Amino acid sequence: MVSSDQIRTAVGIIGNAISLVLFLSPMPTFYRICKNKYVEHFSVVPYIATLLNCMLWVLYGLPFVKPNSTLIITINGAGTMIELIYIFIYLLYSDGLRRIKALLLLFIDIAFIATVAAIVLSIFKSHERRTLIVGILCIVFCIMMYASPLSIMKRVIRTKSAEYMPLYLSIAYFFNGLCWTTYSLIHLDVNLTIPNAIGLLFAIAQLLLHAIYNKSTKRQSNEGKSEVALSEVNVTH
Repeated sequence: MVSSDQIRTAVGIIGNAISLVLFLSPMPTFYRICKNKYVEHFSVVPYIATLLNCMLWVLYGLPFVKPNSTLIITINGAGTMIELIYIFIYLLYSDGLRRIKALLLLFIDIAFIATVAAIVLSIFKSHERRTLIVGILCIVFCIMMYASPLSIMKRVIRTKSAEYMPLYLSIAYFFNGLCWTTYSLIHLDVNLTIPNAIGLLFAIAQLLLHAIYNKSTKRQSNEGKSEVALSEVNVTH
């Protein structure tokens, strides 16, 4: 007989794998940055925000805050390392105000986590209180991270094209939200359930937009290819 703990562990492992895919999804961007040796128009803010989110969840999963949360620590620890690598690459190939801004935001991230950890560990003595305080912060920042595609969704509705909202990422966000929502419900953890359930709803909304604008996206893509082909012919002649 399979126990609920075994099911929860299996779901958590799947969630780890899907989350890792999401963390690695910006690799083409940073390959481009390394190749061109310049950050171009790319912003460091999404990676700073994701780093803060990961570090908060690592703090949440530590034994002296939320015992028996190994799978939360493993994926968010990996996410922390990956985001630090992205930020290091950004710092390496940025200059001037961009580099200063990135360093300042990185310092704010680290200082914020250190302050939260110091306050929680020194003032609150029980696991329950520590879990409550850190959990509230995790909910807030996780929802902010999940809500970040809203601007892209608005653009999809305005242009009637899902070209700039990759389907594979929407699917990955859906299964990520589904796995972690299921994981949190097996042994109810409200701090995990709330942000991941909201993330799941955002992912469903993205998939619905893909379904609604699928035909118009293909049509606009084909028109774009035709225009490129025509321009190439004109240039050749």
